[in-house]
Amino acid sequence: MMFTVPETHFHFGGDEYIFAEISKDMSAESNFKALAITKELRSRQIPGVLDICPANASYLVRFNPDIISAYDLLDYLKEIDILKSNPSELNLSIRIVEIPIWYDDPITQEYSRRFKDRHTEPHLTNFEFVMKINGFQHKETFIEAHTSMPYLISMIGFNPGTAWEFPLGVPLEQVIQTPKYISPRTDTPRQAVGLGGAFTVIYPVPGPGSYQLIGISAVPVFHKDEQLEDFKHSLFLARPGDLWKHRSITESEYYSICREVEQGTYRFRMKEVEFSPEEYFRRGRPYILELMEGF
Repeated sequence: MMFTVPETHFHFGGDEYIFAEISKDMSAESNFKALAITKELRSRQIPGVLDICPANASYLVRFNPDIISAYDLLDYLKEIDILKSNPSELNLSIRIVEIPIWYDDPITQEYSRRFKDRHTEPHLTNFEFVMKINGFQHKETFIEAHTSMPYLISMIGFNPGTAWEFPLGVPLEQVIQTPKYISPRTDTPRQAVGLGGAFTVIYPVPGPGSYQLIGISAVPVFHKDEQLEDFKHSLFLARPGDLWKHRSITESEYYSICREVEQGTYRFRMKEVEFSPEEYFRRGRPYILELMEGF
């Protein structure tokens, strides 16, 4: 398929921010460009730049106007934008990370029942609702569809460590999509797996939410105690640009992994790879499967 890098539009936000809008809608192309630009911007360590925040189809830069003027920074951003408008310049070093999930579990089933008054189809669990609107007749078929290909971590936000997962290697007409609750839940269990639009999220902490709950992760994505080896350098599992691969597990596997997490002995299954967006858009699913080989 043809890969065209979107054009960026820049906007000033008060005296301390520049907002760069790559596109109005989420797409893999715009997200790859946002990731590549923000990575390059960090590597330059421009004096006066205080914070760099990539999002699904944009990014935000906070700066100190006493150190660098808005227009000087804008010149830097435009220069980097031109560089990263070349598809060959978007290559990323990323991680593939496995996330074990107990699908259609009794914990999220109970939350479906607790908040059924906020749902369009209160007689169905969230899992059943997502299956129905996406045309799945069998639970196993749905789980296979959700676990067959990895998801791109396109941005991080909302609660600490919440990562938005966007499906890769799946034709648009086959992407699992769902509307959110009519009115948000006031509570969501920690590590619940939710679907909203085309995005999957894993709730890092208990709290409100409106995504349809389809399962629960056996592993944390936010770990303030840091006793797990894979959280030694960050409280958060997700990094923008990661590929997360879901693996379906049984009830006994779920509790076994939970014990390993509690004991501090669990290690995530992951590997680092070089990812070429240009190659992905040229070859699609076969390229993703090649990256996933042996994983």
